[in-house]
Amino acid sequence: MRILVPALCAILAGCARAPSGAPAPPPTTVAVSYPVERYVTDYTDFTGRTAAVDSVEVRAHVWGYLDKVNFKEGDLVKKGDVLFELDPRPYQALLDQAKGKVAQEEAQLKFDEAEYQRNVRLVRSGAVTASQFDKTTAARDVDIANIAADKALVASRQLDLGYTKVIAPVSGRVSRYIVTVGNLIQSGDQFGGTLLTTIESVDPMYAYFDVDEYSALRIGQLARAGKSDSPRDDRYAVSLGLANEDGFPHEGTINFVDNRVRSQTGTIRMRGVFPNKEQVLLPGLFARIRIPIGRPHNAVLVDDRALDTDQGQKILYLVNDKNEVVTRTVRVGAVHDGLREVADGLKPGERVIVNGLQQVRPGLTVEPQVVEMPSRPRKSEVGGQKTLVAK
Repeated sequence: MRILVPALCAILAGCARAPSGAPAPPPTTVAVSYPVERYVTDYTDFTGRTAAVDSVEVRAHVWGYLDKVNFKEGDLVKKGDVLFELDPRPYQALLDQAKGKVAQEEAQLKFDEAEYQRNVRLVRSGAVTASQFDKTTAARDVDIANIAADKALVASRQLDLGYTKVIAPVSGRVSRYIVTVGNLIQSGDQFGGTLLTTIESVDPMYAYFDVDEYSALRIGQLARAGKSDSPRDDRYAVSLGLANEDGFPHEGTINFVDNRVRSQTGTIRMRGVFPNKEQVLLPGLFARIRIPIGRPHNAVLVDDRALDTDQGQKILYLVNDKNEVVTRTVRVGAVHDGLREVADGLKPGERVIVNGLQQVRPGLTVEPQVVEMPSRPRKSEVGGQKTLVAK
């Protein structure tokens, strides 16, 4: 009996033994991508307004009644085209009068010259006194001076007659005519004169924009270091996009930088000049302006969704050669083609977790699945320059 009790206890103990442990769950599958390596250029964006290179208010040099209008409102005109014609008759009469005065003075000079030549011979023989000779000499000299003055008056009258035809001082697109035929036109020297129309040049086109102090200082610093062109060298690239356009399809150069920073706004005024053969740009349009910051450089790029924040610092989750998740503090830069530049903290060839960040933690063993680095181009980047400085 004593022998059976231990045996029975051993059997019961064997029946009560706990089963072996359950198998460990498989590693979490995560999508990883290799950083994109590419030459890029940093940009910064501003807003501005387009303006014509030449903007002219057309006024008459002389007064008179408007006789003709020789253009269609809104048309393109060329420099020298006759736009308006004033009644020329008063000025033609004044010109004829001035020419008649010249003829009169020339006739008087002919007589006085003959008298002078006679007295030259007679004064030698004593037939005329020195006083008489001086009078004929003075009369001839007065005639010569009068003819010179009258010819100047003829030139002035001829100029006034020519001014009755108001010509286009520049080439461009003309506005409506503000006065109609039959109205009295005041000359430009009389209280500003009557405004007849305006002309705005169309090709090329200016765009004015204000650059913030920090960007201006950064551009200047890069230019002094030889890492960028200077905006004052007339070859600094600038791009422009209109409100209804994607990207920045219009390419130009900066041709003016103001001489001071405005203390009220902390900005400096710049101007770009853009070819406009298709006449897409009109004066006064709102424009988005993009200028490069520095020259192209090699960059390592990742999708913005791969970035996380830890105590105010940007971090990436990487998978090491043991398929373990590690974190890496990085310094980021601009967005290029929808990808964020990692300026420091990431090397090409490292595996970056790009999806499912909420499922990973440092030290976790995962099953990496390599996918192409995703990108989400911004609407403003499509169709034009494709990079943007981070704000």
